[in-house]
Amino acid sequence: QVQLVESGGGYVQDGGSLRLACTADARTITTYFMGWFRQAPGLEREFVAGISWSNTNIHYADSVKGRFTITRVNNNNTLYLEMHNLKPEDTAVYYCAANRFEPIQPRNSRRYDYWGQGTRVTVSS
Repeated sequence: QVQLVESGGGYVQDGGSLRLACTADARTITTYFMGWFRQAPGLEREFVAGISWSNTNIHYADSVKGRFTITRVNNNNTLYLEMHNLKPEDTAVYYCAANRFEPIQPRNSRRYDYWGQGTRVTVSS
């Protein structure tokens, strides 16, 4: 069982920045494909970004491309999401997810086996 813990959420004004972190408790996570999803009130969970263990395959949702950057540091089992130029529509609970192999559909939340509890991001206008 892999446990994921997110941190770094909070309140920020329109145009501000935040950095989210997701720490895994297992060393084996270093070979897993990992991603960030978000869920706004009343909406379905949506893909934000995903990254392979070797950093060679990186995917972004169109809505965040150019503003968000996903990175990972395998030595300390941590995944990051740098978020800049935040907008009110980015307000959501952000979840870290992991899967042992890179999913055929990395944007599909059902392809991930492990999830964190989420960290809330609120962007005020």
